[in-house]
Amino acid sequence: MSLFGALFTGVSSLNVQSQSMAIISNNIANVNTTGFKRAEAAFYSLVTSEGRLTRYSPGTVAVSRIQRVNQQGPVQQTSSGTDVAVSGNGMMPVKRSTASDQEYLYTRSGSFSEDAQGLLRNTAGFVLYAWPIDSDGNLPSAQGDLTSLVPADVAFLGGLTRPTNVAEMSINLNAAETENNPHTYTVPSQLPIPGSQNPDFSRTLRVYDTLGASEDMTLQFRKVVGPMAYATSGATALEGSDLFVGGTSTPAIAAGNQFSLTVPLSAAGPLVTQTYTFVAGTPAAANEVQTVQDLINEINADFPNRMELRINDNGRLVFQAADVRDTFTLANVTGTPLTAANTLQMIADPSDADFTYDAEAPTAGPYLATDPYPTQGDFPAFQNANNPNTQGWWQMTILHPDGSTLSEGLLNFNGDGTINATPDANGNIRINLTNIDWGNGSDPQDLQIDVERFSQFQSESSVIFSDQDGAELGLRTGVEINRDGEVIARFSNGASATLYKIPLITFANVNGLKEVSGTAYSETEESGEENLREAGRGGAGFFEPSTTENSNVDLADEFAKMIITQRAFSAGTKVINTADQMTEELLRLK
Repeated sequence: MSLFGALFTGVSSLNVQSQSMAIISNNIANVNTTGFKRAEAAFYSLVTSEGRLTRYSPGTVAVSRIQRVNQQGPVQQTSSGTDVAVSGNGMMPVKRSTASDQEYLYTRSGSFSEDAQGLLRNTAGFVLYAWPIDSDGNLPSAQGDLTSLVPADVAFLGGLTRPTNVAEMSINLNAAETENNPHTYTVPSQLPIPGSQNPDFSRTLRVYDTLGASEDMTLQFRKVVGPMAYATSGATALEGSDLFVGGTSTPAIAAGNQFSLTVPLSAAGPLVTQTYTFVAGTPAAANEVQTVQDLINEINADFPNRMELRINDNGRLVFQAADVRDTFTLANVTGTPLTAANTLQMIADPSDADFTYDAEAPTAGPYLATDPYPTQGDFPAFQNANNPNTQGWWQMTILHPDGSTLSEGLLNFNGDGTINATPDANGNIRINLTNIDWGNGSDPQDLQIDVERFSQFQSESSVIFSDQDGAELGLRTGVEINRDGEVIARFSNGASATLYKIPLITFANVNGLKEVSGTAYSETEESGEENLREAGRGGAGFFEPSTTENSNVDLADEFAKMIITQRAFSAGTKVINTADQMTEELLRLK
């Protein structure tokens, strides 16, 4: 029995070595196949047991095929933006076609190109599947399930437009500009400054609507005296050294004339009235004034942080409340030094036609339609809303391309030139325009203008830089896959669109996958269920753009194994030949 058993053992040796040679030859044949994973022959014995230890019954040998799918192949650079290799753990999901009855397969062969329908297919013809990305850059909610994947379709019949969402500008406004003071107009008025008054500075901002058309908005800036309560003298060309009594600017003011100023001691607090006397000689008592500078010094000292008196660029006296919540009153006491001809000729408050002056615009909401700036709510809230810099006010007007006003409001700058504004919940300082109708059939558009880098310094008004995120109609110029697995389309207008994100599929036992034609694999019980991962997360590797993963076959190793297999096969034939001779000798016995 053992002699014939030796024959069977020899035959099994030839069989397994033949299979080993077949595995080796398949490895060598696919040495240049992108994404190919080699296999190895693993031998194991089949033992026949005998009941007695003194007898031996020879067994046979069997072979199993072990896949090395988990072994990384070398990565090679290519010139195609849609080629991608996986560095680390994970496989890419593909299907033979987009038909719903096709099963998911998994591959590391990432040499993809666009077919006639715009689908990304690899060299085996498999269609790449990925997560679709919405306009906000979000993945599907059920991204852990294969049902969340769609074919990677990069076809664009037309082009891509990108409407402007955010414009960012850095502008310096000249602090030396003369304030626009509506009290001094031929017909005294209040804020806002009308569009008929030439702006101190203007800038055109080009944005793009949802149709890809360019829209030129105009930003106009006018320096204004401010929204706090203020009063302006009709007398002009005043200087600090000018005499009130006997002077050329106010010849009708006589010695002993008096006026009063009534101001609240605190916000909404009790009122205090101070009377000032004009004298011909050197002041001998408190609140006596001889020159314009004397009056400025007295009022600023009597009402610190409540009132400010100054001479503006036109030589007029400007009384201004320091707190936007204050109201103040001017009144003649002796004579009429405030109102008579050739005196200070104070201009009455245009809103009441009297000499009690109120704030002209609220600097904190709510912003009602009756306010002078009903769209002030579009503008960033003031960080210092109660005691802002009285000489840092600008009226900003945003004009539609047709000349109508989109929004208008006040900006304020601190004493250090920075903008007085409170960042929003996202840390941005922006003007928010909503539902802009461009009048050309495009969708209503929301637009934010970032004004964080606006400043007021005594330098020529200028635009330091301007940028926006929109783009006109552009034709697709290319598609690429980045390190995160994002499929990105590039366009001639400089815009880009992130269309998909490729998941990496991991398995508990990747070597347990079933190999199918086309350097792809299907799931089995041995491999475990698929897990969809984003690149770089949950143990998944990364994508290497513009590269492919070569076969992990080592030719030197395969040739060495082939020599060993050949010798083992020859040895098996010797066993069969020797057993045959022994059987022949046995048959010759008589």
